[in-house]
Amino acid sequence: MNFKYEYQKRVEYIEAILRKYLPKQEGHQKIIMEAMEYSLMAGGKRLRPMLMWESFCLFRGEGEIIEPFMAAIEMIHTYSLVHDDLPAMDNDEYRRGRKTTHVVYGEDMGILAGDALLNYAFETACRAFDIAPENSRRIGEALKILSGKAGIYGMIGGQVVDVKESGHGPTGDLLDFIYRLKTSALIESSMMIGAVLAGAEAEEIGRMETIARKIGLAFQIQDDILDITSTTEVLGKSVYSDEKNEKTTYVTWKGLEASKEEVALMTDEAVRELSLIRENCGFLEELLKSLVYREK
Repeated sequence: MNFKYEYQKRVEYIEAILRKYLPKQEGHQKIIMEAMEYSLMAGGKRLRPMLMWESFCLFRGEGEIIEPFMAAIEMIHTYSLVHDDLPAMDNDEYRRGRKTTHVVYGEDMGILAGDALLNYAFETACRAFDIAPENSRRIGEALKILSGKAGIYGMIGGQVVDVKESGHGPTGDLLDFIYRLKTSALIESSMMIGAVLAGAEAEEIGRMETIARKIGLAFQIQDDILDITSTTEVLGKSVYSDEKNEKTTYVTWKGLEASKEEVALMTDEAVRELSLIRENCGFLEELLKSLVYREK
């Protein structure tokens, strides 16, 4: 298997879905549709919809029921980045190699673009009811996961604690809590929704949540590592932003080498857990490894 080729094929498929579900740029509020597209189509790994698709395929899901949720999860992820970059948060000028949304459209439209993406994500996910009304129960369960993992008990909750603790030096346990919610929650949502919409059993969905949690933590720790070992040109965003914002990270807590060991350990555990579902997971297994050993 040529992993890079297969990965790029999936990125192209996902971006076609995103374009399909973006709103038309029309009406007096046209500028917000433009800002939404600018933010959503800025590139990136397309990790969350890709994990959702691969999980759906893992449990032999069929049909287009998954597509609105793939678009929705990327809209939610993108809105979080748009708000993360705002002056009141990380105040970053670059994201994915180009100017951040608030720099291009102004701080007011940056806030509204994030709001619009979040709301439109749920409008988009609900279109699955029109595609597969016979699977309304699964769609309802997927919506429950999506809203829960994105909210105050998921990503937003993690972000709240992260902001509140900036400059305070949170303990290791609290740092794990922040990462589990801030980063892992949407990855958990992606893999769980893929399994739910494919008709997986409750035990299998729980196992996917465990795998995703480990990968999410490893992914965030690798992000900490890259923040001090990479460059703005390679990452496509500012480096040393954690230091600038006085944030405690795994690297400042445990050191660089111990952080690298933690990434390897969590990834190995996730891959072993995946093998209990299916012995040869091919692309999905390689994808999990590539995410946490990445250079950008």
